[in-house]
Parts: sequence; C-alpha cells; structure tokens
Amino acid sequence: MPSGPITVVIAADWALIRAGVRYALKGDPRISVVGEGATDLETVALVLRLNPDVLILGFRPAFPVALDVARRIQANRSATRVLVIASQLSRTDVNSATSAGVTGFLLETAREEEITGAVRSMTRGNVILPAAVAARFLQRGSVSPEEGLPNVPLTERELEILRLAALGMRNKDIADRLRLSARTVEGHLSRTFEKLNVGSRTEAILYAAERGWLVIPDAT
Repeated sequence: MPSGPITVVIAADWALIRAGVRYALKGDPRISVVGEGATDLETVALVLRLNPDVLILGFRPAFPVALDVARRIQANRSATRVLVIASQLSRTDVNSATSAGVTGFLLETAREEEITGAVRSMTRGNVILPAAVAARFLQRGSVSPEEGLPNVPLTERELEILRLAALGMRNKDIADRLRLSARTVEGHLSRTFEKLNVGSRTEAILYAAERGWLVIPDAT
C-alpha cells in the first residue's frame, strides 16, 4: 500500500467515461488522479512517465485496447496495476486480460464505492472481479467420487467453499449453508489461498476456474 496518496491515471476514448470515473474517485481523499489519456498510445506514454499506482481503462470495446496497453506496460516492467471497466465481462476476456497483466475488472454499472474500493484493494496486491461475474465461471457437469478432479491440491471441503464463494456468498452465508462456524470457513479459505499461492478469494476463483475445478452438479 502506498505511504502517500494512491496515484491513478484514467484512460478512455470517451470524455464522458473519464469524467464519470474521475467524479467517482473524487470522494476518496486517499486517491489522486494524476493524468488522463484518450488513446492507447497516449495512455502508455502517461503511465511510463508518471508511474501511477493504478491505471483505469474504460475504452470501448474494452478488451482489445486493454490487452494492448497492459502488454506494453508489462514489457516496460512497470509496477502499475491495471483495472478495466467494461460493459460486460466474459470468461475468455478475463482470462486473456489476466494473462496480459490486468489485475482488476469492474462492470460499467459499478457504484462509486466499488470503484474506490477496487483501487485501494489493488494497491494491496488483490485481484478484483465482481462476484456476479465470478459466478459465471462455474461449470456444470458431473464428476464421480471415484474419479475426482485430477491434480487438485484442495480438499473437497475447500473446493465446496470456493464454489460457494464464486457464487458471491459471504463467509457468514457459506458458514450457514454448510453448518460451520465463520471462523472455520475463514480457515479453509486461508489454507486454499496458501495452497494456490494467491492472496484473495477472487484470485483463488480465477485460478480454479482456469483449471476447470469449479464444477457444480448438473441437475439434469
């Protein structure tokens, strides 16, 4: 976490989008907008010159530009973390963008507090993904108890909790659903993060989704 204000560059091809994001961030005194870009080339130049903590991308369509900008920034070994705001987020988009170095995703419907919260959380090293989007990563299918899922370092209970987390359930809701204590759920999630070498629920969900572990029983 930066010792001073969190510095942010906002980039979008529409001035209205830039103004909206700037307004959302204005309410948090810990965040300082240090630059704005209207094109991908201008954005990369700004980031490399200003070295902000977070870059917020709101281009339309979001992902072609986001992937290009993120790759260029990564190629220059910039420590800036990239947050994409998009009208929709598919699993393919998120996986491709994550591989390119994007570590935050929000929908255009995000509230002001969600945007400021995402910026602060990203500076602590967390990956940001809306729970409603993470839930789409769940796959329907059937896995026989004898077969199980190959090469999964998690226990069945840890997987079960991770699937419920992907549905957007809070720790307390998961505890109530599984008739466990909230502390027990927290302990399972902590061990999951340690096993997967990740730092948040979202990162764990992304990691498991990419490997096809988030399978829920097929009702048909």
